[in-house]
Amino acid sequence: MDTVFIETLEVEALIGIYDWERRIRQPLLFDIEMQFDNRVPAASDDIADTLDYKAVSKRVSDYVSQSEFGLVETLAERVAAIILAEFAVAHVRLKLAKPGAVRGARAVGVIIERAAATL
Repeated sequence: MDTVFIETLEVEALIGIYDWERRIRQPLLFDIEMQFDNRVPAASDDIADTLDYKAVSKRVSDYVSQSEFGLVETLAERVAAIILAEFAVAHVRLKLAKPGAVRGARAVGVIIERAAATL
């Protein structure tokens, strides 16, 4: 299986458990790897046959920017579920980073992997 990826997709969102976090939008960074068979689009050279990473990026950005979760874990699960359900990928690996959340660390967050059959 091939991998289509989106690297360092930045989206601002309302996320966090502390009162101050509930009043400001914070940047979140997404690295997304999706398993997709690229042989058909490679043969046809037609975007209609691809996993359209622009469409995935827009869907994720739209969802995340409207969300208001407390935990990055919850947001990561929801984004992975959307990708699996709406874009016909077999497997997704998603890294969600929250820059500046912990003093001394560039970012903190979660990495999850989900397969279509497990949801």
